[in-house]
Amino acid sequence: MSSEIRTFKIRDVAIQEDELALAEFLRTVEVNRIETAFSSGAWHILVMYEELRKREETAQIQSAIVAALNQWRIQAAASLDLDREAIMPASALEEIARYAPTTEIELAVVGGALGIDVTTHGAAIVHVVRQTLEELTS
Repeated sequence: MSSEIRTFKIRDVAIQEDELALAEFLRTVEVNRIETAFSSGAWHILVMYEELRKREETAQIQSAIVAALNQWRIQAAASLDLDREAIMPASALEEIARYAPTTEIELAVVGGALGIDVTTHGAAIVHVVRQTLEELTS
């Protein structure tokens, strides 16, 4: 997830009001970095942050994709009489969920970065990811 940026000004003439606004904002975000500078009678504050709500939503989406992929992996392994690790390593589930590829090309990039071959089950994996995302958004 990328950082967002917001600026604040703490003016000498409205210190309490400006500090309160900044404090209220900071309670709702995960701060990555803060830069400050004093100019023209006021502190200028640049806050680089991630919204906690978005972070939680992302975690829930990833968790749902991992669960769906794991269920698919168990079923695929049973139908092919293979160990589920032979279908897809457990370590790959988290990374696939992190990137949520919705095309086989995107999945191939993720699989290549993980050093795993996704060509055999690529269409099924992409289908599971797409279906999970659709269920979460409907």
